[in-house]
Amino acid sequence: MTMDCWLMFRVLRSWSSRRWLVAILGGAATAVLVAVPTAVIPNPVFGRAIDVTWWSYPVVVLTGILGGLLVATYVREDADPGPDTDRASRLGVAGGLVSFFAVGCPVCNKLVLLALGASGAVTWFAPLQPFLAVLSIALMAVALRIRLRNQASCRVENRR
Repeated sequence: MTMDCWLMFRVLRSWSSRRWLVAILGGAATAVLVAVPTAVIPNPVFGRAIDVTWWSYPVVVLTGILGGLLVATYVREDADPGPDTDRASRLGVAGGLVSFFAVGCPVCNKLVLLALGASGAVTWFAPLQPFLAVLSIALMAVALRIRLRNQASCRVENRR
């Protein structure tokens, strides 16, 4: 695990300024796309029936950071994306969606209301949201690990 961390840091240090710019812009966009519709960031378009939990803010920040880094791994430079591109993409998208459900108002979510009703949303879904938050961060972290490991791997030429 320690070698993995050093390898990933080495890959991040090798990124170009263009890739870091995409990471910053992608991270901000990811955080806004999660925080505005869930009303973690108060706005006139979306509202909440239940107050924002204290842990929603760090989840949105971590989602933005991981989302921005993931988006930046798709900026093409020298290396090919590698064989796990599809798996990493699915994990990253799943992590972002789970994050959306984790920080959203349990009563304002139409899918949760249809499945559980208002009392079920508060009784059953709201207590699960912190676990969904951890799951979303873990999914995005695994996706980022896959993408960064692929960038550090040696390129194999396909000669036919």
